[in-house]
Amino acid sequence: MVGRAVTSRDLVLGRLRAALAAGAQAPTPVPRDYRRTADVDLDQLAQRLTDYRAHVHRITEAAVADTIADILPAGGTVVVPPGLSPAWLPATVTALPDDGLDHARIGAADGVVTAAAVAIAQTGTVVLDGSPDQGRRVLSLLPDLHVCVVRADQVVATVPEALRRLTPQRPLTWISGPSATSDIELIRVEGVHGPRRLHILLLP
Repeated sequence: MVGRAVTSRDLVLGRLRAALAAGAQAPTPVPRDYRRTADVDLDQLAQRLTDYRAHVHRITEAAVADTIADILPAGGTVVVPPGLSPAWLPATVTALPDDGLDHARIGAADGVVTAAAVAIAQTGTVVLDGSPDQGRRVLSLLPDLHVCVVRADQVVATVPEALRRLTPQRPLTWISGPSATSDIELIRVEGVHGPRRLHILLLP
């Protein structure tokens, strides 16, 4: 009887078993002396997001509903997570609360409005963590338009600061501008795996 051929997987696992049997050494400690904090610069966040082709609106909270009314078409539909503030929604749009909406209804909406967990000024990144005012990850992937409200007290300067505010076990979505990719000829295509249009409402 011909024996089974040895695969690459067998070779790798065999080497791991041999190393463990011989007493593998503890991993070398990784130095963590990089910069962890810096002064928060809201202008830097706005500039980074603009560089990534997001639209940034520096407004007060009282102006959120009017700004969303300007962004979304009158009579349009917008998906909202269950914990989003009703005061942020204008009367000119129809809100679709996500009570388990199927993908077809989410994708057919004119947009989605969410809050955020944290934003990083140095990288121009907004992070969602699935909290009630941010909702399921699919909400920020299927609609063509994403409106995200970010408060100034949610903005940090560096990635390490953001990580300290986030819970790793939560479903984290990191957003740096609208969805975009490039083919082999470096032709930019937007909206392939997320919204084509991203509006950030940055509150003081």
